[in-house]
Formats: sequence, C-alpha cells, structure tokens
Amino acid sequence: MLSIIIPARNESDSLEDILKYFEENLLNVDFEVLLINDFSDDETLSKAKKIFQLKNRFKVFDNQKKGLGGAISLGIKNAIGDNTVIMMADMSDDIGDLKKYNDLIDRENLDAVLGSRFIKGSEVINYPFRKLILNRIFNLFVSLIFWNSYNDYTNAFKIYKTKILKDLMPLVSESFNIFLEIPLKVISRKYNFKIIPIKWKGRKKGKAKFKIKELRSKYLFTLIYCFIEKNLLNIKK
Repeated sequence: MLSIIIPARNESDSLEDILKYFEENLLNVDFEVLLINDFSDDETLSKAKKIFQLKNRFKVFDNQKKGLGGAISLGIKNAIGDNTVIMMADMSDDIGDLKKYNDLIDRENLDAVLGSRFIKGSEVINYPFRKLILNRIFNLFVSLIFWNSYNDYTNAFKIYKTKILKDLMPLVSESFNIFLEIPLKVISRKYNFKIIPIKWKGRKKGKAKFKIKELRSKYLFTLIYCFIEKNLLNIKK
C-alpha cells in the first residue's frame, strides 16, 4: 500500500479536486490518503469529513500540535502503507511522478526517491521568480554545507519507505523546514536513495502558505541541527 500524506490549512476549495485527482489517476494502485487539517480557520475540517466520509481510502485527521511539522509527524505516525509520499494540497506535483516514485522505490529496493525540479528532464511551470532565485541560492548553500549533489531539499514531494520515516522520528522541525530535515537525515544516515527529475506547476486555487521572512530562522535551526547530527554520526563511526 502507498500512504499519501496531505497537510491542509485553509484548503476547503481544493478538497473535491483532491478526491478526484487521486481516485481518477490511481486506479491500479493500492493507496490511502491521510489528509491532516492543520488548524484551518475555514471549513476545511468539516468539509473534508463530509466529502471523505464514505471513501475508505481517505482518512481525515486534525492536527493537535500547531505547525506543518506537527501535521507531517501525525501523518507519519498513522501511515500504514509500505511506502509514504508527502504531497501538498495545492496539487502542484505530478501524479505521473507519483506513480514513478512508487514503482521505482519497490523495483530497486530503495529507502527513498528524492525528486528534483532542477535537473535535466525536470519541468517547472509558473514558479514565482523571486521565490525561485531564493530557492536556488538556499539549496546550493545546503548542498555545499552537506557536500552532496542533491539540489531540491525544500520541496515536500518525495517518497520514502514508511519504516524509514518512522525510524527518523521524532522530527524536530515545526514548519516548512520539516521538508529540509527529512531528506537531510536520509542522506546523512546513508540510506539507499535515488534522485530523479520531476514536474511542478504553480497552484491554481487558494493561497500559498509559505512565508520566506517568517521561516528564515526555522530553516537555520534545521540546518544547524542536521549538521550537528551528521557530524555526531561521523564521530561515532
């Protein structure tokens, strides 16, 4: 089974599209969708319960630890699939790439597949220019600090063996920086992973929740935390 974790904050307008997106495109895949309401102040929670109540593949959880990190951790704890993928409610990620992920991680017996939007074969549509520049600078900095070639840490859309994610717990990041923490730990702990090109397109509904100014200190915290862990692991060896 494939577990799909979708954190949702004020995404009431996207819920029916999410249902349709997976039901119509994963016909031959055994999957579950874990939608995690992250302290929405609109109708996301009540509407999700109503829309998904008769759908056995769709489960709704209400995050009790405010922040995206808490939502992702809650999803991981409740995932029962062999593989777990994290996708955002804006449906910016490509369902074809999801199928590739799920096939590749099993076929090559990998611990993780890390997609990149910025290598040969990838495709990016409607990425805000300022955000793109900051993204590339930050990811280059991370690659240099951790001395590896991966260049898209900050995108949520990656797939992992569920047991690997559970082994990484507890996750300490509270917000979007959790998407940096997870792949950094996978790479630093030398799990078996592969990097592939993926597609990405800007959201059509709702508003982006990512606020660069508010998250700078959180990303710095995660970098320092993961850097210390990496060096401690090397010392133990």
